Amino acid sequence: MNLLEVKQFYFSYPNQSTPILKDVNFSIETGSFNVLFGKSGSGKTTLLQHLKPQLAPVGQTQGEILFLGKSVKELSLRTQSQDIGYVLQNPDNQLVTDKVWHELAFGLENLGYDTETIRLRVAEMASYFGIHNWFDKNVAELSGGQKQILNLASVMVLNPKLLILDEPTSQLDPIAAKDFLETIYKINQDIGTTIVMTEHRLQEVFPIADQVLLLEKNKPLIHGTPKEVGQILRETKGDMFLAMPIPMQIAASVEKQGTDLPLTVRTGRAWLDSLDLKEKLIEEISPVTSDSKKIVLEAKDVWFRYEQMSQDVIKDLSLKIYQGEFFGLVGGNGTGKSTALSLLGGIRQPYRGKIKVAGQSIQKYDGQALYQNLLGVLPQNPQNLFIKDTVLEDLYEVVGGMEDKDLPYYAISMTKKQMVEGISNLTHLTHLWQQHPYDLSGGEQQRLALAKILLLRPTILLLDEPTKGLDDFYKEELGQILQQLNGQGITIVMVSHDIEFVANYAHRCGLFFNGNLVSIQPTREFFAGNQFYTTTANRMARQYFPNGITLKDVVGCINHQKSF
Repeated sequence: MNLLEVKQFYFSYPNQSTPILKDVNFSIETGSFNVLFGKSGSGKTTLLQHLKPQLAPVGQTQGEILFLGKSVKELSLRTQSQDIGYVLQNPDNQLVTDKVWHELAFGLENLGYDTETIRLRVAEMASYFGIHNWFDKNVAELSGGQKQILNLASVMVLNPKLLILDEPTSQLDPIAAKDFLETIYKINQDIGTTIVMTEHRLQEVFPIADQVLLLEKNKPLIHGTPKEVGQILRETKGDMFLAMPIPMQIAASVEKQGTDLPLTVRTGRAWLDSLDLKEKLIEEISPVTSDSKKIVLEAKDVWFRYEQMSQDVIKDLSLKIYQGEFFGLVGGNGTGKSTALSLLGGIRQPYRGKIKVAGQSIQKYDGQALYQNLLGVLPQNPQNLFIKDTVLEDLYEVVGGMEDKDLPYYAISMTKKQMVEGISNLTHLTHLWQQHPYDLSGGEQQRLALAKILLLRPTILLLDEPTKGLDDFYKEELGQILQQLNGQGITIVMVSHDIEFVANYAHRCGLFFNGNLVSIQPTREFFAGNQFYTTTANRMARQYFPNGITLKDVVGCINHQKSF
């Protein structure tokens, strides 16, 4: 039986001639687990919002969406609230009360349930999700992972028939994301709740889905089992094959067409065993490092707390960043990574210790000297940088206030128009010029924020989760952009939960824990030595190729072995 049916559905935003959703057709079976994926800006979030009309954006629609055979537009607000649950990308955007217990009870209170029912359901959900240990805490004290679990529990307390999740792990570290996705799967298996979710992090969620749906602009929606869709993308050489699980991509790079491709690390290892590789790779794969010894950014004995009487968030941090290197900073939610980046960028000041930029104390720079041609800081929330009504105006805002003499020294010969057009082409924003920045998808907003920072031509680039909301296709392009900047001598420091991205592009990597760096190593050495903070490729192939940490590494090692 179908819980949900989407029939010939079209949607256009106001003042847009081209629909963002065009002739979308699919059905969702009751009790199934469904994953929607596609490139940034393909309309995934817009489609999910239309499944719950309370959240649907303003615009022109055609076609119909049926929930249990009835148009979703005809559902009462109470039915929508109870039967269709929705979890947002950013945990903070969904929290409405100050206490954990009150957040769990809030939805039931608004629907008029009696006190006894509320207490019973809240107790049940708190026990099921393991919330009882932090039941009385303030919401502000929770980690990102705990906040997202609380949002999920607050939705599930209403016993929805359909649970919709829009990039729910985009703010979470790899371990918290894995735990969260396992919880979603447990809900699907234990309770039978129908799941529809968008996710760029397909390594974990793809293998557990009953149906996956690929949404691409101006193309029919592709849907089927994970293996069926993977095979279609492989045979058609589709761009989004880059989003397939790493074991599938590795096998596809080695095997001929028609081979049954592995989806998980476990089946990937079995596939490797079937190749009958005779020996482990003996040669060391050369590490990628920066040869420069010139220190351009330094933290020495830095301590920081948000309030005078609160606990320290950064504890005796010391770090040296060298000119032209790409430094990746990983670690769990709430360990202090973003706070450390804000200190390095001069946004916050330590109460003890020193931070130097280009050999000089950061406190000796005025704002213009620090952020024009020296430091570029990309915040975790890109919307913090948007102040105009269109993408084009927001880009011109960066250069529009400059006189020609104030332009970066290597851009003197360029007009402001050339600068904006050049950065728009680089970040694929030209077709979005007339849109409001807040109407862009999460990935498109990340690209716009990065474009604004790059227009300032910084020599040191500080990036906080730059791949958040980006599809794998654009991640690869972003990686190439950063490599190009790196090759021009730009120093890059990146905080990220995206292990695969860091492994592909960083020279050195550090693990942040409890307010400090517990390890800094060359990237290959770092990931090859970890059990959990490592890549899918390394987990799959380390018994044969201990030093291989990327898809390219493992494929190269296999081909090397098979050539003998």
